Amino acid sequence: MRTFAVSALREPPFPARRHDGIDLLAGETAGWVESFGLISSGHRLSRLRRADAAGLAARACPEGPVERVRLLADLVSWLFVMDDACDEDGLGEAPTRLAPVVAALLDVLDGQGGTATVPAEAGPLGAALHDLCRRVRAHGRSALLLRFVSRLRDYLLALLWEAANREHRRAPGVAEYVQMRRHTGGVHPSFALTDLALDGLPGAALRTDPALLTVDTLAADLVCWCNDVFSYGKERTAPDGHNLVTVIARESGQDEAAALRAAADRFNDALEAYLAAEADLLATGNEALRPVLTARRNWIRATYDWSLVAARYA
Repeated sequence: MRTFAVSALREPPFPARRHDGIDLLAGETAGWVESFGLISSGHRLSRLRRADAAGLAARACPEGPVERVRLLADLVSWLFVMDDACDEDGLGEAPTRLAPVVAALLDVLDGQGGTATVPAEAGPLGAALHDLCRRVRAHGRSALLLRFVSRLRDYLLALLWEAANREHRRAPGVAEYVQMRRHTGGVHPSFALTDLALDGLPGAALRTDPALLTVDTLAADLVCWCNDVFSYGKERTAPDGHNLVTVIARESGQDEAAALRAAADRFNDALEAYLAAEADLLATGNEALRPVLTARRNWIRATYDWSLVAARYA
């Protein structure tokens, strides 16, 4: 599927970069995963190593203090572990199985990293999630902490939507899938930590500006759809159909080749729309926007470059 993705997806016209501390990030993030017991078997550890969370974080945040980029790398590792538990280890086969885990993790999020203890039922995932929230809180950015927690809550609830679809063998329509994919991809909490690493934290008025929200949404879509096209070869046999190519094929009646092309076209059109929306924002001359836009550019380019080399979807 990489051959098709490379030929059909427009390469994001942003510089390819990677943080100089990549080796340090990889070692420390692996140690963090081990310290919380997030991986309990050799197979799962091998799977996480293939995912190369540190490599993705280093590309998405190629500058900034190592400890802040490390926070992003740890989050990406946590998201990979959670996604794999749901998609490959059976946790997400039915909402009745997933709901108790989500409820315990929501308890952790409600504490926003300020509570001293983690509910025992939250397990290693909850303990690691509490650590992430605690470290975000330590930066003293209350608005960023609230945004991070809120976006992770959206992610967890979206996993229940996926589980309900699997249980009922329900195929969502394209519009529904596009909306929910922004949340199941875990992109927005990752954006929050990237903004923190780059000190690109706009004020509340700017944060809610419709033009910036449009750029945020387009960037999230591009990250998720790039992932869907690159990963389709691995996911094509999954019965739940949580992939852009699959939902396009089911809704339109197109064959696989046409649906792949339609998904690639959707990515390419969104990239064009992103570039236009970004140019409009830059034309305002508001320098407070530049770090945020740099962070979104980095994530779009990082996802493309990481997908070319990561063994996760090989």
